[in-house]
Amino acid sequence: MSRTISAICSVALVFGGARFIHAQAPEAGKLSAAVREFVKYDDATIALTHVRVIDGTGSPARENQTVVIREGKIEAVGDTRSVAIPAGARVLDLNGHTVFPGIVGMHDHLFYPQPINMEGRRVRGVLQFEQQSSFTFPRLYLANGVTSIRTTASVEPYADLNLKAWIDEGKIPGPKIHATSPYMEGKGNFRLPVHELTGPEDARKTAEFWADQGFTSFKCFMHITRAELKEVIDVAHKRGLTVTGHLCSVTWREAAELGIDDVEHGFYVDSGWDPQKKPDVCPPRSPARNAVLDSLNPDSLQIQELFRVLIEHHVAVTSTLPVGEAYSSDHPPLQQGVLDALSPQAQAGYLVQRITQPPLVSMKHGIELEHAFLKAGGLLLAGPDPTGIGGVIAGYGDQRQLELMVEGGFTSVEAIHVATENGAVFLKENDRIGTIAVGKIADLVVVSGDPSTRIADVENVEIVFKDGIGYDPAKLIASVRGMVGLR
Repeated sequence: MSRTISAICSVALVFGGARFIHAQAPEAGKLSAAVREFVKYDDATIALTHVRVIDGTGSPARENQTVVIREGKIEAVGDTRSVAIPAGARVLDLNGHTVFPGIVGMHDHLFYPQPINMEGRRVRGVLQFEQQSSFTFPRLYLANGVTSIRTTASVEPYADLNLKAWIDEGKIPGPKIHATSPYMEGKGNFRLPVHELTGPEDARKTAEFWADQGFTSFKCFMHITRAELKEVIDVAHKRGLTVTGHLCSVTWREAAELGIDDVEHGFYVDSGWDPQKKPDVCPPRSPARNAVLDSLNPDSLQIQELFRVLIEHHVAVTSTLPVGEAYSSDHPPLQQGVLDALSPQAQAGYLVQRITQPPLVSMKHGIELEHAFLKAGGLLLAGPDPTGIGGVIAGYGDQRQLELMVEGGFTSVEAIHVATENGAVFLKENDRIGTIAVGKIADLVVVSGDPSTRIADVENVEIVFKDGIGYDPAKLIASVRGMVGLR
């Protein structure tokens, strides 16, 4: 029985002075034919019975549970023996399966890197260009359990904004999108579609322009100066928007004191550890910076002081382990799903890079620092950053992020908590998504197996519920086979 058709609308909510726009999900009857072909369940009431629940809060998994979904929201959660199943509900017996909240990807681009040109020459990091992935990436995010994303920088800004609108309107399949501006970059840019800021006034005007277009966050990049960053932060905060940064010219401490909301890629990216760091200059990667960090443990005074500064200034840290994995001492595993999704040229380029890329650093210490930051009370976020040498792509990278966190010392439920509830908290959406609780939107992932004891089971996705509508992952994945890197 399909749901009652209702109008699509936007609701503006205010959280502590910040303005956030929530697009009301289209009812099943409002979905286009292009979306409906991937819908597995659109019943008004669905009961997931005999299922293991990982609720996203970091609490232990609960066995033999029933989750009742009605009209897109979670109506009941509890022991199967005590939860009443409403009359007329579709009942799914999920013995041997686990349900957890939809992943909230916090560094999830909508483009694919092109590290190899048509002549087979390496171009990444010299004059870099990217392929907008408007068709493939939204489908792969949704298929792999990612129901909300922050794009964390755009290379085709109007494509990202239109994708958000078309998904919200039920025209195409994909996750809920929180769109981030194009890169806010200073002098030294190497990306073809990126505007190079000329100073603080240009930074202010550029930030105001993109805020007017509808972006809800800003991504500041490696060569931005402190004065330029301050202008972006001021523009954002006046409008209730947020700023994150993959920084180099500006240290994390400097950014925190300027008011940034989030910093990307983990503690080894912070140029503040470089003994040769000069103000507003991005120092080249050096063994000296890594040596300083390598000499410190999570209890070191310098680390604890940085934790204190970040936490007191309410600065989150985004972990992006998959993109760093290719540069670690061990090459990443070859994931068959990733290879199947890549176009022949993209696959060849990735494989060449994979075998020729010299390993740079071990990831273990960086993961330990991220875990310690979480334990100290910091807000740790997660996202794969689908860039690098081309082996990190939408959805599959989000799953790999969870696996790497657990390999590095997080418990499975901690990793899922970071990738679900913490992202929702940062987006100020935690009253709606991020955990499995009565009254919240039914953004849920059903997998075969038990990720609480074997994190790799997060890859066994069988159903993805977004706004209570169950999507078929296999069909979504099949629809983009061999296309990543092309569109």
